[in-house]
Amino acid sequence: MNPKRILCASHGTDGARAAEEQALRFCHSEVALHHLIVVPELWKGMMGDDWLNNAVTRDRFGSYLEGRLDGEVAEVVERLGRATRETGAGFSYESRFGKPAECLLDASRGAAFDLVIIGSPRPKGVDGLRSRMDLGTLVQALQVPLLVVPHPGS
Repeated sequence: MNPKRILCASHGTDGARAAEEQALRFCHSEVALHHLIVVPELWKGMMGDDWLNNAVTRDRFGSYLEGRLDGEVAEVVERLGRATRETGAGFSYESRFGKPAECLLDASRGAAFDLVIIGSPRPKGVDGLRSRMDLGTLVQALQVPLLVVPHPGS
């Protein structure tokens, strides 16, 4: 396999980092890596119960949460971008908000990718983000070869 345009979906968890590391193994000067980072819908519910918050408190917390998420996204993108550029490969990225599988499918239709790389679901009993890629939806609709990298804890 010799992909030239790779789409790697990751968000900084251990499993996602395993996918990033695999994507970097394919990278060299003739490759372009596009990084998709999805902020899952579960963050919508972080605003708390409306009956407990007044509008000012809710707005302040929303701004705080948005700032934290933006910072975390920037850290992940900067780390992967730096590592990709060190291989000589091109790097681009985008972030989306929504269901991970739907966001990945939409992103895969946005350009002519040769390969999509994701991390596998984390093993049972391993703590982590409770956002999962709907693999059934993904494999039924994805028109590009998919590489699912095993979780480092499996």
